[in-house]
Amino acid sequence: MAAEKVNILIVEDESIVALDLASGLERDGYHITGIADNANEAQQLFSENEVDIILMDVNIIGDKDGIDAATEILKQKPVPIIYLTAFTDAATIERIKQTHPAAFLSKPYSLTNVRIAIDLAVNNFAVAREQQQTGKIIQLDKSTSRNTASPEREMILRMNDHIFVKSNYAFVKVKLDELLYVEADNNYTAIVTGEKKFLLRLSLSQLLDKINYKPLVRIHRSYAVNINALQSFNDQEVEINQQQLPIGRNYKEDFLRNFDFR
Repeated sequence: MAAEKVNILIVEDESIVALDLASGLERDGYHITGIADNANEAQQLFSENEVDIILMDVNIIGDKDGIDAATEILKQKPVPIIYLTAFTDAATIERIKQTHPAAFLSKPYSLTNVRIAIDLAVNNFAVAREQQQTGKIIQLDKSTSRNTASPEREMILRMNDHIFVKSNYAFVKVKLDELLYVEADNNYTAIVTGEKKFLLRLSLSQLLDKINYKPLVRIHRSYAVNINALQSFNDQEVEINQQQLPIGRNYKEDFLRNFDFR
């Protein structure tokens, strides 16, 4: 599949709270990988399933609390963690800080606040990972650093071999190698896969800069294509997914450099 739901693991010892949270997030379009009420179960679910984000309560069942569970989980693989807790004393906050959480919510919280926290968590984690890999200091857009949700805000984030595209309330994962082409139309740019099209209010240049995917090559002022998905091409156009897209005169030379002609 070209688009996938973002997988969330919920670690919460109050079953009613956990089920209510899971139900709300599933309505938004997220997939709940599992619900755990103790550290051992949380680690097992994380090991056996694909998890993109963890919602972690600090006070859980057993000898280990949520901070202990997060510490062990992060030894397996980096993942954004959002803490949910009623404990805001200095000692707890200091321990939480040692695990470098993506976001923090004090109880009681609302589903709207969880949505905002997920936005911030995915954004901050993606930015931090890119800074680690490239050494560049990346400035956050003002729109992505606000603490309020806005339907006008466009979000697209690169994380490893996926991009995360904001669709309604939820992020959708798209594998980069399943992206076919992008098409600009005035102030909007469409991301086209074999199954879906995502329309974002970004220029083509902005989108290409955010994705930063080498096989995605610009061939025209309005088009960029995944050269690994090409079916054929000539001097005037390329064919991809049975669509003919024009090659602009100013982009032809750069496009042809991607091929080794002998």
